[in-house]
Amino acid sequence: MKHRVFLLLCTALIAACGKTSDKAASKGTIGVSLLTLQNPFFKVIGDNITAEAAKSGYDTLVVSADNDVARQSNQVKDFIVKKAAAIVLSPADSKAIVPVIQEANAAGIPVFTVDVPCNEPGVKIVTQVATDNFGGGKEAGKAMIEALKGQGGKIGVLDLKAVESCILRVKGFKEVIDAHNAAVAQKIEIVSELDGGGAKDKGYKAAEDMLQAQPDLVGIFAINDPSALGARGALEKAGKAEKVVIIGFDGQPEGKQAIKDGKIFADPIQFPDKMGVEVVRAFLRHSKGEELPPQMLIPTSLYRKADGAADASLK
Repeated sequence: MKHRVFLLLCTALIAACGKTSDKAASKGTIGVSLLTLQNPFFKVIGDNITAEAAKSGYDTLVVSADNDVARQSNQVKDFIVKKAAAIVLSPADSKAIVPVIQEANAAGIPVFTVDVPCNEPGVKIVTQVATDNFGGGKEAGKAMIEALKGQGGKIGVLDLKAVESCILRVKGFKEVIDAHNAAVAQKIEIVSELDGGGAKDKGYKAAEDMLQAQPDLVGIFAINDPSALGARGALEKAGKAEKVVIIGFDGQPEGKQAIKDGKIFADPIQFPDKMGVEVVRAFLRHSKGEELPPQMLIPTSLYRKADGAADASLK
C-alpha cells in the first residue's frame, strides 16, 4: 500500500514538473489584434495563428479591434507594455494606426500585418501577409462579366474605403470592367458606390439605398461576404433577387452556401487559414535574421455554383 502511495505521489510530482516545464518553455507571446472577430474570416486567421505559434513554443493573445482604431491602439499599447515577442495587426484604419505602430517600432517589437496592410510612411512593418486583393478584385470583375453574359447595364459597388485591402479589391474590379468596356458596345456602367461597412446589416441598408436610387441595376459587387449577403436580403425584400446578380468576396461558409444556393453568383475566395500560418512562419524566419519581402501574397480562387455543388462541407 505504501509503495502504491509512493508511486502515485511520484506520478503527481512528475506531472506537476511537466506542467511547470511546459510553462517555462514558452518563448514569449505574440500579440494579435484583428479587425473584428465577429467576422468568421478573422476568427479563422486568429485560430491558425494560435495553433501555428504553439508548435514553436509561443503563446498568443488574440483580441478583436471591433473596427475601432482607438480600441486597437489601446490593444497595441497593452502588447508593448507586456513586451510581446511580436505584434500582428489587421488595421482598423491603416492611416490612423500609424502612431501606435511607431511606438511598437520604438520599443523594438517586430510588427506584421495580416490581410489588411499598412503602407503608410514612417512605420516599419516586417512584412504583410495577405490575399492578393488586387488580383482577387480582377477575378471579381471577370465574374461580373461572366454573370451578365456579355450584356451591359448598370451595376453598383458596396465598398469599405477605410480598409486598404478592400480599396485594392475595388481597384482590381474596376480595371477589368474598364478594359471590358473598351472592347465592347454594351458597356457595364458603375453608377453607384456606397459604403457597405463590411457587415450584413450595413450592406443591407446600403444596397436598399442603392436600389432606390438606381432601380434598374443589373449587378452588385460587394467587397466581402457579409455585405454581399446583406445586399441579397435587400434584393429579396425589393422583389429583385432574380434580376440583379451579386459578386461577393471571401468564401466564408455562409457565402459559399449562398453561392451553392444560387443567391450569390461567385466569390474570389481567400484562404484565412494559410494567412494565419504564414504570418507566424514569417515571424519565425525574421527572428532567425532572415530578410523578408515587404509583402507575401496568397492568390484567390474563383468559387462558382459548380464548386459549391461539389463542396462536401456544405449542406
